Amino acid sequence: MFEVLRHEPVYTSQAAAAIRGAPLASGAKALICKGDDEFVMFVIPADLKLASKAVRQSLGWRKLRFADQDEVLRMTGLAPGSIPPFGSLFGLPTLCDRRLGRNEKINFNAGDHRISVSMLYEDYIKAESPDMGEFGQQE
Repeated sequence: MFEVLRHEPVYTSQAAAAIRGAPLASGAKALICKGDDEFVMFVIPADLKLASKAVRQSLGWRKLRFADQDEVLRMTGLAPGSIPPFGSLFGLPTLCDRRLGRNEKINFNAGDHRISVSMLYEDYIKAESPDMGEFGQQE
């Protein structure tokens, strides 16, 4: 089950949490990155940033970078910051930070900066079946 919220456009995780009336950590931040030669989607709590060095080491990658705006648009058809946390929708592996599971419900943009979805974390895991790990770190 999920709920849809329509609101003014938001462009930061902090603004999204405020307009949703939800804790920042419940935001499922979807980050499209390129590790060596493979694009993947990381999903981390919105109060964390990607732990690039630790991720490279744990996954055995020499290089890791964020996809640029053109790459994101080409792969998803969406603007950065509006991407839902379902890499499978875009043919991308999804790697989810297990700390997102500290939230009963997660929140994310649904392809538009003006549309948010709230859903049970367990329903997200069932729907997406992401690879789990620790991919974020404190800002």
